[in-house]
Amino acid sequence: MPKKRQHLKSFKPTPTASPAPGSSSNAAGKTSRSVNELLANLRHASLGPEAPRQQLPIVTPSVPPALREILQIPESPLPAPRRQHRQRIDNNGRRLPAGPPPPRSWVTARSGVTNREGQLSRSTVNRCGLVDSTLPGTYLPASRSLIDVTLRRIAADWDIHREFNQYHLYYIPSHLKSALIRWIGIASPDGLSLDDLKLILIPFEIYEDEEGEDASEYHTAVNAEVNYLDLSGALGRSLTLKEVSELLYPPKKQMDLAETQESWDESEIIPSPPRVLLPNLTHLSLALDPQLASEASWKQLLALSSKLTTITHLSLAYWPDPCLTPRARLSTVTTPQGQSVAYGGTNYYSHSIDHDWSEALLVLRMLSRNLYALEFLDLTGCAPWFKALMLRSEHDFVDWVGAWGKVTLLRIYTGWTPGEDALPSEWIAYREALEVATNVERHIRTARAGKGRIITVERNKLDQ
Repeated sequence: MPKKRQHLKSFKPTPTASPAPGSSSNAAGKTSRSVNELLANLRHASLGPEAPRQQLPIVTPSVPPALREILQIPESPLPAPRRQHRQRIDNNGRRLPAGPPPPRSWVTARSGVTNREGQLSRSTVNRCGLVDSTLPGTYLPASRSLIDVTLRRIAADWDIHREFNQYHLYYIPSHLKSALIRWIGIASPDGLSLDDLKLILIPFEIYEDEEGEDASEYHTAVNAEVNYLDLSGALGRSLTLKEVSELLYPPKKQMDLAETQESWDESEIIPSPPRVLLPNLTHLSLALDPQLASEASWKQLLALSSKLTTITHLSLAYWPDPCLTPRARLSTVTTPQGQSVAYGGTNYYSHSIDHDWSEALLVLRMLSRNLYALEFLDLTGCAPWFKALMLRSEHDFVDWVGAWGKVTLLRIYTGWTPGEDALPSEWIAYREALEVATNVERHIRTARAGKGRIITVERNKLDQ
C-alpha cells in the first residue's frame, strides 16, 4: 500500500515593522563596497580642499652682508649643529667605523677563514694550544667544575660583564682572579686589555682617581694574596709589555729636591720607596698566541725583567728568536765604502746559514742575570732557537750554573707534532727539534755535574 505523505506547512514569522526604503539601500551599498574603495575614499578625503595641509618651511634667500645692512634685513638663523657622535675605539686605540659593532658570528667566521688559509701549508701538523699550558704550583679550578664553567662563561661574555659588572669585579676572591684573567686572555673575543686588568686588580674608587697620593699603598694592601698573573694570549693582541710594566710598577712622580727650604727646622723630604701592584708575584705567564708571535718585544721584556726580582716561575711559550730589532731583519745600510751591511744584529740568514747567534746569546744573558731567582722556565714552541740555550759566543752565553743555577724544571716542547699525513720535510724538522732538545738537556746536565741542582727537562719523545 502506498505510504501516506504528510504535507508540512512552513510557518513564517510576520514582520513587526517594515524597514524604510532609505535604510535598505544604504545597507546594500555598505555591503557592496570593498576595502580598496574605502582606502580610495580616504585618500580623496585627505586631499580635499578642507583638509589641513602642512606648510613647507619658507626658505629665505641669502643676501650679501652689505645689502642686508642697507635693507635692514635680519640675519638668517644659523643651522642647527650636528649631533656629536662618540668615537668608538678598540683596545689598540684605533678608531672603529661608525655604526653598531658587527655580530660576533661574522667576526668569528672571518677569523676562522683567515686561520684556515694561513694553515693550509700546515694542514698535516697538530699544534698545541694555550689551554693546556699552565704553570706548576698555581691554583686553577678543576676542569668542567662549576667554578671552571662559570669563569669560562664570564670570559666568553666579557664585553657584557666589563660594562655592567665593573663595580663588582674587584671583589672576586683573590685565588680566582688569576684564573679569570687567564680565561679572558684566551677565550674573550676582544682579548685582555689594560682596562680589564685595572677593573679586576684595582678598586673602582682608585680606578676612577688613579692620581691619588695613597693609591699605591692601597694597591699593595689589597693584592697581597695574588701571586700568579697569567697573560697567555693577550700579549701582542690587546696588551703590550710596556703597559703591563707601567701597571705593575707605576712610575712615581719626581719631587724637586733641589728646592731651597724656608727654614732649618723643616724636615727633609725623603722619597718613599716605590710601591708595586702585586708585591708577592712569583708566577708569571707571558705565553703568546702562535699566530701573533711576531708581535713580541724582547726589548720590553728586558726592561720589565729588571723589576721582576721575585719571579720564580716564568712562561715564554711561542716567543720568537731573541732579537732587539726584529723589524730590521731585512733592512740594510750602505757604508761609505759602498758595502751593504745588515741594519740590526740579526738578519734573515743569521741562524740558518751564517750560524750567528751572538745577538740571541746577548739577550738571553741579560735576561738570565735579571731573573736570577728563576726555578721554572717554559719555552714551549721555541724550537727555532733551542740552540741558543747551549751555545757560547765569547762572554755571551746562558749560565745554567750561576744565573740560572736554581732552575730545576725546564719545559722545551716543540709545540707541534706531525700528523698522520705529514710530509717528509715536516718529519725531518720535527726530528731535528727533538735532537736539539736532547742536546740541550745533555749540555745542562754536563755543566752542572757536581756543581748545582738536579734539573728535570720536559720534552717531546719520538714516539709521541
